[in-house]
Amino acid sequence: MKLLIGGAPSKFFHLKEFGDALARLGVEYKLVHDTDVYTGFPSRNVKRWFEGTGKFDKLVSEFKPDAVFVDRQTHFGLAAIKSGIPLFVLLRGDYWSEIKWARETLYKSPMQRMVIRWKDKIAEKCFSGATGIIPICKYLEDIVKEHYPNIPTHVIHGGIDVSRWYNVNGMDLRHPCVGLLQGAWIWGKTKEMLTLTKVLEAMPEVTFYWAGDGPYRDKILEILKKYPNFQWLGSLEYPDRVREYLSAIDVYALASGMDMSPLTIQEAALLEKPVIATRAGGIPELMDDNNTGFLVEKADHEGWIQKLSLLINDNKKAKQMGTAGRNFVKDNFSWDKIAKKFVTVLESNIRQS
Repeated sequence: MKLLIGGAPSKFFHLKEFGDALARLGVEYKLVHDTDVYTGFPSRNVKRWFEGTGKFDKLVSEFKPDAVFVDRQTHFGLAAIKSGIPLFVLLRGDYWSEIKWARETLYKSPMQRMVIRWKDKIAEKCFSGATGIIPICKYLEDIVKEHYPNIPTHVIHGGIDVSRWYNVNGMDLRHPCVGLLQGAWIWGKTKEMLTLTKVLEAMPEVTFYWAGDGPYRDKILEILKKYPNFQWLGSLEYPDRVREYLSAIDVYALASGMDMSPLTIQEAALLEKPVIATRAGGIPELMDDNNTGFLVEKADHEGWIQKLSLLINDNKKAKQMGTAGRNFVKDNFSWDKIAKKFVTVLESNIRQS
């Protein structure tokens, strides 16, 4: 079986891990940058507005895939639908909420609104023409079914290469400390970090480090940097610097208003760090609450203070949770396990097509 994978450059590292796991199961794959093959309109490069499907057609003619897999909604996916090749669309987040948040915050000029309308049309065609939509958690599957009840959905959680995540000589951090590792790209997710203001006030002896960046960075920093026990580290090189960071922290925290299958929880757990995270979206699917870590309700600063204090002051409990977290991720989210599930979906759908 042959699978053509078209993805965003920023996700290539993980898509290659996925492809390599598929290859171990006998699937031949080819991984390409989707927009290198076919960009179309809209694009910052006007010359690419008028390009046709020539590169895509040549690629398909030479590789002869049985199916196409994409991790975002672009002209690459539309070309697969037009060619009649089964298309599987990986969905990492609540696309419809994210579009709404983008319109309300970042995309306000007439040109930006036109671009987002066009991208929305492309996405709608990709979803409606897909052989299957692959939501990254059960919570997201329910959202997909609200919009496309007649398109088959198959939940495939994000996988991880367990062998890459081991403790190393960590960064030089002040202890005790709590580490956050999350982007600031979607306001609906990012704004939950502001819940930590009262936590920072209540726990002055604990240093909170944030590694991450994005267009909403300054909205967070203008508030949290007022606290002497908060430090921003910016973006960290992946995976080496991230591994050093997670090796050094005492507790991993994810304060997010909406996440589906955040890889950082898996990474921190594999480094045997206890995890505290917001009970939002698909986050509870990645944890065993009260065993591998703790879940806290949105805006519940008292919950954060209570759970963080427990783990900071009880090393035995923190170690137990860290060990349980590593075992939980190994047992449920290795790439080999995820790839095996996807191959079953792939074979089933191709037989029916």
